[in-house]
Amino acid sequence: MVAGATSTTLLTSDRYADVAAVLGRVLVLNLGVAAAKIAFGYASGTVSILSDGFHSLTDTFSNVVALVGIRMARKPPDADHPYGHRKYETIASGLIFLFLLLVVVEVVRTAVGRLGGPPPAVTALSFGVMLVTAAVNVGVVRYERRAGERLSSELLLADATHTRSDLLTSIAVVAALVGVKAGYWWLDPAAALLVAVFIGYAGYDIARHAARILADSVVVAEDDVRNVVMSVPTVLGCHHIRTRGSADHVFLDLHIWFAPETPLRTAHDVSHVVKDRIMNRFPQIVDAIIHIEPPPEGTR
Repeated sequence: MVAGATSTTLLTSDRYADVAAVLGRVLVLNLGVAAAKIAFGYASGTVSILSDGFHSLTDTFSNVVALVGIRMARKPPDADHPYGHRKYETIASGLIFLFLLLVVVEVVRTAVGRLGGPPPAVTALSFGVMLVTAAVNVGVVRYERRAGERLSSELLLADATHTRSDLLTSIAVVAALVGVKAGYWWLDPAAALLVAVFIGYAGYDIARHAARILADSVVVAEDDVRNVVMSVPTVLGCHHIRTRGSADHVFLDLHIWFAPETPLRTAHDVSHVVKDRIMNRFPQIVDAIIHIEPPPEGTR
């Protein structure tokens, strides 16, 4: 016999509307930061600022991809997608990695081509552009991360991680500008190559997180679930505990054991008690399937 339960707490349209609103605001800010860096990078011939601008431009691309992913993910379950459309959000996160990969190639190509070129012109405006855009990035990361935690959105958290890497690149670029000003012109393309490393690491982190979800890696520790199950009287044990999904949208199934002489109605009622305790303890679980069976032979 199977006891099933579904929670729609985290699947409201308001949640998706809130995530989309956050992404829309962040998109405008990221576009402004990218435009400022790229325009000044081309005008001054500073390849490190230009590369950082391309890095920031991927933030805008990822925001657009994320908005498309949200539009797909907000659809309710249907006959063809009984588990819902939530993985479109994860797929959108994975596409961010592809954008980052393209940018790494472009940054490395530009930096290598500039190694033998003339030194860039570094002025007070160069430092001003970097410091102002870095301040905007700090605000974006804080805003997006807080919103991601409040809304339990893996997409917002992934995008905040991507934007946070801009801060590291900005620090490297500012340090390179100081070096170029002191006469070490080669620090400009060297900083651009360092930017490529930062971008690559951010992409790896996002791809690893998306792969765990798509590969159905464990989300909730088995022992944590077992502790909740065993707190219910008359349950003799449990096994085959499996969880999958994203951190905020988890599917669970498990088998619980009852004494063979337990009436079917009693076992069924207790299984719902187990289900309620599990879903109260782990609100991120949106669907729980519980199989009722006697203990395996030889089990004490």
